[in-house]
Amino acid sequence: MKAVEASAFASGVSTGDLMDDAGLQIANAVKQFFPTPGRCMVFFGKGHNGGDALVAARHLVAQGWIIDLLPTFPDDQLAPLTRQKYGDLLSPEARQRKNVQPVFENAAPRPFIVLDGLLGIGGDGALRDPVRNAACEINRRRASSDARVFAIDLPSGLNADTGEADADCVVADFTLAIGFVKKGLLADNATNFAGRLCILPLEKFSAHATAADSSSSVATGSSLATLLPRRKFDSHKTEYGRVGIIAGSAGMCGAARLCAEGALRAGAGLVTLYAMKDIQSLLAASMRPEIMVKELASYRDLLDSKLDIIAIGPGIGHKNTNGAMHVVKRSTLPMVVDADALNMLSANKLLLDSFAGPRLLTPHPGEMHRLFNTTGSSRRQVVEKFTTRYPVTLLFKGARTLVGEKNRAFSYNSTGSPGMAGGGMGDVLTGVCAALIAQRLSCYDAARLGAWVCGRAGELAICNSVQNEESLAAADVLENLGTAFKQLRAGCF
Repeated sequence: MKAVEASAFASGVSTGDLMDDAGLQIANAVKQFFPTPGRCMVFFGKGHNGGDALVAARHLVAQGWIIDLLPTFPDDQLAPLTRQKYGDLLSPEARQRKNVQPVFENAAPRPFIVLDGLLGIGGDGALRDPVRNAACEINRRRASSDARVFAIDLPSGLNADTGEADADCVVADFTLAIGFVKKGLLADNATNFAGRLCILPLEKFSAHATAADSSSSVATGSSLATLLPRRKFDSHKTEYGRVGIIAGSAGMCGAARLCAEGALRAGAGLVTLYAMKDIQSLLAASMRPEIMVKELASYRDLLDSKLDIIAIGPGIGHKNTNGAMHVVKRSTLPMVVDADALNMLSANKLLLDSFAGPRLLTPHPGEMHRLFNTTGSSRRQVVEKFTTRYPVTLLFKGARTLVGEKNRAFSYNSTGSPGMAGGGMGDVLTGVCAALIAQRLSCYDAARLGAWVCGRAGELAICNSVQNEESLAAADVLENLGTAFKQLRAGCF
């Protein structure tokens, strides 16, 4: 980031130009998550990170937000450009024209957000007064109210290179990384401080930006949108794939329904749910009419079916292990392996070396540990070691879902919400990934796109004020997949 800034400045780009660009993008990101204006508290330091926050505040005011400005330092200690942006907001003309309040303590309209503009990449992560006091106040506001914290570039108190956090580091719900995601934000121990990652592209950086590390990337709407081209007008269903799903068992029929509907909502041409005799009629009665439900005498019978992709595992229980593992090993079709099928596979690890076709494995941390000893390794190290050892694509679920495949760039997902820590979310993801593979995406690209769109659908259910983190359910993700795909193509943050 520092190298790109230096190159941009050398070519004639001014600090003010970059600040204006960054501030606009910050306001755009806030609007994406909170379309309805509310109240915004702006904590800003004396450097240019504070200037970015003040430019963003100017744009938010124009959109109807009530702004509370809380400077950390006296005016005479602010950087000249930051002082100028502060003066622009406090000028008599601006106050007459806009809803700007230095401090506004009355009952606030919803939503209520906080901008952390205290420190940028110029800091080392260590907090000192008065910045420490301001960081503590941000955290107090977050803990005692429904305030959502947006950190600009990185949470104040977090080391941009290592991810080490000061004891009073700002806890952000969203981190708006300007230009690039800083390495420290991707460290495992930084996740709870960084929250949801957004990359804010700067137009004036584009001619100077080069990837510092091509071995890894952060998945964003703009980077993934081209993977799913627009459909031809004379399309027909077989062009978008036949998805076969093995899911569900007595007491776990919901997993089958969520998985099948995930495939349906992600664009599969035909979705067939295969079920054993004891639950076939029950599933057929509860399934959407677009989904076919067929009885299987044995999982092995699926090897002769005309399909383009198989998804196996959600809710199948622990019976029929031999038949399930026979299909997982022998099928030449691409396959998404999840849930109970992963647990069966962890007891048959020799199969990991000998699959007959492409395999996408989608474990959560517990399933991953049963497959592969994760003790003492970071999440990234686990994925890299596993995919180096085994010829599979791995989607390692979590707050920062990771996707890896040998000889492919390591990918961090950026979307999602703590509300998605609930049953059924993985079942939807399995169906979505299967549908994307059926539409001729590779397992690697389907995993990256599927993780992004499911995470965004979960966010949308909350952003639309219908649900919150406690009430969010997997069915809400299904209901918002359509909007998430639209926003993917729009290249949203």
